[in-house]
Amino acid sequence: MRVRNAVTGLAMVLVLGGCQRTFDTGYGNQQASLSPAPLQAQPVQTVQSNQLPAPGAPAAPGQFPAAPTQQTASLPGATPGVPGAAPAPGGMAVKKEAMVGNWKVSGASSCDMFLTLTNLGSGSRGGTRGCAGELTAMRSWEVAGTQVQFKDADGNVIGSVVKTADNRYDGRTSSGQPLSLGR
Repeated sequence: MRVRNAVTGLAMVLVLGGCQRTFDTGYGNQQASLSPAPLQAQPVQTVQSNQLPAPGAPAAPGQFPAAPTQQTASLPGATPGVPGAAPAPGGMAVKKEAMVGNWKVSGASSCDMFLTLTNLGSGSRGGTRGCAGELTAMRSWEVAGTQVQFKDADGNVIGSVVKTADNRYDGRTSSGQPLSLGR
């Protein structure tokens, strides 16, 4: 019992002996503290103030930068100059949540497409398996009006479809190849 107490006491001394707040700086036996040096006060720049315009009042010219313009790829059959225009007439309303899941792709190639609601850039994450051509580069998708757009890693539209029936979407790739999704 005494040996056990002696060993326990010796172990505690060794453990506590290793809990020092200093370290060797590498220059002889000098010891330095681990606590950081106090920060020096810095000069403060002057603060300017102005009155904000009343709510709803127009902004002063040059107060804000111009809004960015939206650039979209031109798809065959799309209405030129109209972002989100349907590539084919008769597009029905699309709910993003209804697009989530696995889709069978037919047209230029037969493959699978997977759509999620996980954010990726301005759209949602998506991908393909077994596809050929442009669809191999698909990384995201988004709903733009009645159109569902498929995008590559750089955000370029590589194809789009519109809803033509329940669980049926038809459109084209950016090179003009037919593209159909179904479940």
